Amino acid sequence: MAAPGGGDPLDAKNGKAPFAQRIDPTREKLTPAQLQFMQQVQLAQWQKTLPQRRIRNIVTGLGIGAVVLAIYGYTFYSVSQERFLDELEDEAKAARARALARASGP
Repeated sequence: MAAPGGGDPLDAKNGKAPFAQRIDPTREKLTPAQLQFMQQVQLAQWQKTLPQRRIRNIVTGLGIGAVVLAIYGYTFYSVSQERFLDELEDEAKAARARALARASGP
């Protein structure tokens, strides 16, 4: 039986990797050296994933910005269409006035 960390990839008892344990530093009593090592490992992992996270954040921001601009543009387009409806309404009023004039005229 190999010692922990001695090169044996699986623990003979339960078949799990010995380095895959998750520990809670608030429940287990750890030495300051162990806590410092955990912080160093966490910092290294954070720095390793930072470029991917930055790219995802940029893509997400650009996507949200594109949606906002699309909504803003559509709003302007819709408001410009309202003028068209106003012109139709004016033409309808003029047609009604002509119809009334014909009906009451001769």
